Amino acid sequence: MLASGFTAASVSWYSFFGIIVSSILVSITDTKYLFHIQLIPHIWRYKQFWRLLIWQSCYNNSTELLFAVMTLYHLRVIERLWGSRKFASFLVTTLPPTLFIPPLILAALRPLTLSTLNILPAGPTPLIFALLAQYYAAIPTVYKYRLLISSSSTDAITFSDKSMVYLLAAQLALSSLPGSLIAAGTGWLVGMAWRRDLGPEAWTSWRVPKWLAGGGGAKGEDFENLRRRLEGESRGSATSTDGAEGDARRRGSERGILDQFRRTFE
Repeated sequence: MLASGFTAASVSWYSFFGIIVSSILVSITDTKYLFHIQLIPHIWRYKQFWRLLIWQSCYNNSTELLFAVMTLYHLRVIERLWGSRKFASFLVTTLPPTLFIPPLILAALRPLTLSTLNILPAGPTPLIFALLAQYYAAIPTVYKYRLLISSSSTDAITFSDKSMVYLLAAQLALSSLPGSLIAAGTGWLVGMAWRRDLGPEAWTSWRVPKWLAGGGGAKGEDFENLRRRLEGESRGSATSTDGAEGDARRRGSERGILDQFRRTFE
């Protein structure tokens, strides 16, 4: 997972450049106004429900695009940890809830805020934060360091090698308040629900076809067979612990007898 670039992270590569290309095309064609969501007038008045399907296709703001792709670049380690097939399956299965839940939350909170909550900015922020939840839970901290804020050694802020990723994601979540924060929070909750199996079994067990995630071919089959063999060996070793201990004791007694005979004839 220490390899540079997008080595062993093909789905992340396509996602990274796909977001960039789509955002540039939207800017060039001057169609940014088609991708964000305003409850009034887009949904309630004009019935433009198609916006619910495309609002995560691109970013309308270059600042949001910058922080999104920087965060996504760091999250490529999730694909290296899981493999491209599981990573692509995660994106596909978490896309529907991250598409429809943020607009529903926005609609529920709008009356409570005297109609001030009305806009949901464009961009796949919920998907990125669903991935961030996996990064938080699955990737361990390698090192920590302290930043002194005064001459006293006790006045210091502790950071880790993961802090930069969280800072980039926080900037993305705060870029277009309050809509971006709703999208980010929803994505985080969806990601944690997926990780803890809080949903239908098919939600976490379903996988995209191997050819779609680049898992086909002899090399992919070799890695799949290796993974299955290692899993089988680990299960076998777990169930035969008592037998292994008995064999070790027997070999120890045999070795002791041989040592006795060796000392006798020396």
